[in-house]
Amino acid sequence: MATEVWLRGPIDGIPPIFQPVAHALEQAREDVHALAPTVPTEVLWADRGAATAGFHLLHIAGALDRLLTYARGETLSDVQRAVARAEAVPHPELDGRALAQHVSAAIDHALAQVRATDPAIALDERPVGRAGLPSTVLGLVFHAAEHTTRHVGQFITTVKIGR
Repeated sequence: MATEVWLRGPIDGIPPIFQPVAHALEQAREDVHALAPTVPTEVLWADRGAATAGFHLLHIAGALDRLLTYARGETLSDVQRAVARAEAVPHPELDGRALAQHVSAAIDHALAQVRATDPAIALDERPVGRAGLPSTVLGLVFHAAEHTTRHVGQFITTVKIGR
């Protein structure tokens, strides 16, 4: 069994305060790539009265983008809001390999932002959502990572139940 990402040492270019974020995102990527390409498309999009396995992967990518938008101090665009709505709709044209690549691209983008984030602003306040709920840069990037890992777990469980 491979050593988990968090035990492999620092990830190049990531400030120390953000290492746990990068470790969680890289572990999520590995977990998705290990399973998603092997899952039949009909299992990915099967409706069993809960979110589909495919939803979890689309939601990972979309939520990473949205949370990191807030971390930059920006508001969501109309396109981002439309993407969020589209996550709940089945996309049988997307197979496991395509979804894994979609998640991987979102993680690449997230890690690029984390690399470029000055640790000196980690505790800077950032409003979240239309209500402007309080968070910080660190709070948002941490939540982006833990939210990603939560949905990877849900993806794995949904696939196991679906098979």
